[in-house]
Amino acid sequence: MKHAKIRPHVPKILSCFLLASIFVSAAPFSTKNEPASYGYRVVHTYPHDPKAFTQGLIYLDGYLYESTGLNGQSSLRKVDLRTGLVLQRHDLDPQLFGEGLTNWKDTLVQLTWKAQTGFVYDRATFRLLRAFQYRGEGWGLTQDGVHIIMSDGSSALRFLDPQDFHEVKRVVVTDGGVEVHELNELEFVHGQIYANVWQTDLIAIISPQSGHVTGWIDLSGLRPESVRGNSDAVLNGIAFDAARDRLFVTGKVWPELFEIQLERKLPQRNPPRK
Repeated sequence: MKHAKIRPHVPKILSCFLLASIFVSAAPFSTKNEPASYGYRVVHTYPHDPKAFTQGLIYLDGYLYESTGLNGQSSLRKVDLRTGLVLQRHDLDPQLFGEGLTNWKDTLVQLTWKAQTGFVYDRATFRLLRAFQYRGEGWGLTQDGVHIIMSDGSSALRFLDPQDFHEVKRVVVTDGGVEVHELNELEFVHGQIYANVWQTDLIAIISPQSGHVTGWIDLSGLRPESVRGNSDAVLNGIAFDAARDRLFVTGKVWPELFEIQLERKLPQRNPPRK
């Protein structure tokens, strides 16, 4: 299996160390502005295609819509939640690597990784309506009812005009003044942006106005046992059912998709620094 998203200018050991350091500081007791800390409880487990290299995930009108990656395997899918069966599928050109996915009105919008090209489809038929261009890499995608919101693997979130996809503004995501890099799959939940942090078990909860991290969700232990030896099988996929207030998460090539309920962790005093 081809590895995804190798960014040589960001050393992985350093990146993981910084992210771990950020999360350690995410549940302190001292100020009201520090991020909340959440664990989780699994409410329900659903089957998920273990061959799906999940890059984007949304929930609409009773169905999951999923964007999968890898050259030669990238696709757009409509999936039955309860059975995990793929009900409808559009395969991308073999040279393209599928990425983030969101909806806008009666369309679906999908990114690609390095081709600097996105696609707009009719949601009902998956008919390609048009393509659009952007600079840099495409990673995650969501929308807030006004803008399409895009991540590119950095600490920045781009807010795009949904009509022509030009960049309206961008927000840099920080926690305690430290930039949070490698923001990946996105979802808009209760007025906040949820973002997977690539190669970690963490989801950042981000204020779309300021870019400040208002909370951290630690999903350690959720990864299915069968894929824990696969370094590509990382957490990646967040979908929200606004009508029933349900949160779904999965990962790349995970055989399961989970409905979870967040559980607030009690603040605890950090050990004194040496």
